[in-house]
Amino acid sequence: MNRPTVLVTRRLPEAVEAHLARHYDVTLNLDDRPLARSELIEALCRYDALVPTITDRIDAALIANPERRVRILANFGAGLDHIDLNAARSAGLTVTNTPDALTEATAEIAILLMLMAARRASEGERELRRGAWTGWRPTHLVGQGLAGKTLGLVGFGRIAQSTAAKARAFGMNIAFFNRSAPSTALAIALMAERVPTLEALAARADVLSLHVPGGTDTRHLIDAALIRHLKPGMILVNTARGTILDEEAVADGLERGAIGAVALDVYAQEPMINPRLLAHPRSVLLPHLGSATIETRTAMGMQVAANLDAFFDNGQAPNRVA
Repeated sequence: MNRPTVLVTRRLPEAVEAHLARHYDVTLNLDDRPLARSELIEALCRYDALVPTITDRIDAALIANPERRVRILANFGAGLDHIDLNAARSAGLTVTNTPDALTEATAEIAILLMLMAARRASEGERELRRGAWTGWRPTHLVGQGLAGKTLGLVGFGRIAQSTAAKARAFGMNIAFFNRSAPSTALAIALMAERVPTLEALAARADVLSLHVPGGTDTRHLIDAALIRHLKPGMILVNTARGTILDEEAVADGLERGAIGAVALDVYAQEPMINPRLLAHPRSVLLPHLGSATIETRTAMGMQVAANLDAFFDNGQAPNRVA
């Protein structure tokens, strides 16, 4: 019996690729570059399954191709704003994701960004590396501590909750805005206060950390209007999706001091970075490292494999979203 054919669009951890090779007729992207649209069209018509990532935009036109052969998109990652889920549902195309594996790693990056921005670590490292450090002095690169400060979480899903738990260890107060109310027990356990509006949260938070999905509903959620509500000197952290920020409005706020610092792991036009954010000394910028631990990336890949295994065994993938 022929094994299902699978295309993996980017290189994955070695253990994951080896597992897929044992169970499928798998094709790897050895160049590890984003596939062109023409290559995605060909792949959807040639393979039984596709393992895409955030760098692969799979829209309604690709899905509606009458010559499409792919039956499942086993996405490597939790976010799905790069796939048209409505089109997939209409076409009977199964889509899965990896929702749990990256929670802790992404929360760790959120905490790292907070610390780097609060303690001006990026500024200090850049100064040292360019040979400009002249030695210790009492007023040099004075930042701020996190103890007693308020962490405002926009969204209160798994990653936000893990971030809250870690921030409590620094003595931070936790407030959050979420459209739906979490369980009272969960909020009590994390000593987290739900705030009724995003504007009210922005006015209270010393650190505002974003934990909502991408897509049209959250596009430019942080815009010029919201920035007017921010607490002076506030640190803005984003480990979710770059499109949540109006980057020009954020750059304006940073340049005029309405925002104390920005600490970002994701960007609207990855891998291109807004030059105003890139140039500002109070910006901390990481290259989308949220889930970048070997443990997490391997666990994500094994979730992909489990989704493929179940789909081709009985048609019921455990992490199906469409």
